[in-house]
Amino acid sequence: MTSYKELGLVNTREMFAKAVAGGYAIPAFNFNTLEQMQAIIQAAVETKSPVIMQVSKGARNYANGTILRYMAQGAVEYAKELGCEKPQIVLHLDHGDTFELCKDCIDNGFSSVMIDGSSLPYEENIALTKKVVEYAHKFDVTVEAELGVLAGVEDEVASEVSHYTKPEEVVDFSTRSGCDSLAISIGTSHGAYKFTPEQCTRDPKTGKLVPPPLAFDILHEIEKKLPGFPIVLHGSSSVPQDEVDTINAHGGKLPDAVGIPEEQLREASKSAVCKINIDSDSRLAMTAAIRKHFDEKPGDFDPRQYLKPARENMKKMYIHKIVEVLGSNDKL
Repeated sequence: MTSYKELGLVNTREMFAKAVAGGYAIPAFNFNTLEQMQAIIQAAVETKSPVIMQVSKGARNYANGTILRYMAQGAVEYAKELGCEKPQIVLHLDHGDTFELCKDCIDNGFSSVMIDGSSLPYEENIALTKKVVEYAHKFDVTVEAELGVLAGVEDEVASEVSHYTKPEEVVDFSTRSGCDSLAISIGTSHGAYKFTPEQCTRDPKTGKLVPPPLAFDILHEIEKKLPGFPIVLHGSSSVPQDEVDTINAHGGKLPDAVGIPEEQLREASKSAVCKINIDSDSRLAMTAAIRKHFDEKPGDFDPRQYLKPARENMKKMYIHKIVEVLGSNDKL
């Protein structure tokens, strides 16, 4: 058993309480590689922001759970080395789908876990979430649950259609499950193709797809029923068109990739939404920089030559999200 406290990590309880009261959201960035971790920590330290480093089931399978645990411990020490005396870094399991997976993460130093029972019948979702909560709270680990289903694809998580969270269920669910935060469905979606062209309109001037607006009426109704309770938005990458254009200009094929407009995420950040998940934007920033480098310097073969600009591009994107969208800068 490894406690996250031994690794210098924190859970989300105090972090979320401050975010809800302060009208901002904590960035939750997924990571799989050293370069992503470095970029996340550099951005968080430079902006003086708390940060959640997320690991999906797929990321654990790809990078190895033990390695990721030590990377998180290294992230804490790296932040201190960069000048942050008391970093607030969470290691979070994103979309855990079984009690066994959540337990393994808790036993191996995670400070926060998500149990995603959203595809289960309502009562089974409550029962599974409660089981994870009862185990996690023994070790002061916080638990995120999900009510409602997001469309799209992210690692092993996939659904063709979304089902909005029902506001009338949130009080019963959160009370009976004991979860510390609740991921809801109000129109965000996983992946770089969050909406089909049929769901969007096209800007007559640019020809770009314009996605449908988020269901803020549902969010506000949930806020009324659960005042002050931490709300989470998954699938909240904006899919920056400049990165998509760079990828496509250098041999990529991402037609009609579209994400959540940043102005809508900015509005959500000022509400009870205190955690916003961003994964695809990091992938796009990394891929855009690497494709551009390979296209312009085809003779390079040292990974450091193309991973360094990829890391810088991700860092630039993380800083932009923290300062311009989420408002979590200068909160340490």
